[in-house]
Amino acid sequence: MSDLGLRKVVSVTDELLLELGRPVAVPVRRVAAAAVIRNPWAGLGLVADLQPEVERIAPGLARLLTDRVSDALGGVDRVESFGKAAIVGLNGEIEHGGALIHTPFFGNVLRELTEGTSIIVFSDDRLPAGEPLTVPLWHKTAAATRSHYQTCQIRIPDAPRPDEIVVIAAGASGPRPNARIGDRATDPVIRLADLEDQEGEEDREDREDREDPKNMETVK
Repeated sequence: MSDLGLRKVVSVTDELLLELGRPVAVPVRRVAAAAVIRNPWAGLGLVADLQPEVERIAPGLARLLTDRVSDALGGVDRVESFGKAAIVGLNGEIEHGGALIHTPFFGNVLRELTEGTSIIVFSDDRLPAGEPLTVPLWHKTAAATRSHYQTCQIRIPDAPRPDEIVVIAAGASGPRPNARIGDRATDPVIRLADLEDQEGEEDREDREDREDPKNMETVK
């Protein structure tokens, strides 16, 4: 791993068992695994071609982090949702983080190792060391499954240093706690015009109620 410029690996796991003091319908475990690496483009100015370093670094990071997530969740079969993220240190470009997570050299490897088919939802930012980043997740094979829209947060006190990048893979073993707001696949068709018509009808009914003598307060 020394060829990746890897300084440390950090994993964060949470498992929510209670919501509002009551057991959740499906206990869910969420994991974020992060690799803190030396930014290979730091100090080089604007590098036009990022591809050589992407091909060298990204696949190894994807394998490392996906293995950490899968192991923490109990195996690939337990990974229902996934996400990815990058935090760039202050001496780098946002594009440096994007280069390492947004190409097939990272995303396709993560997707294949988790047996997913969905586009991988993401977040990225440029931050000083110790700042948290929220990583979104959604279902690995059915991105329209609203119950699995959720997030996890990761914070590393000493990373990223100005010349570092934190690359993150995340996963969850199930849906949000007590998910119950339906699903995009079964939602009714909602158009803006329909909502505006409904609002207009409600305004008309309110106006008629106010003008109805029976609803007016008698002033003596």
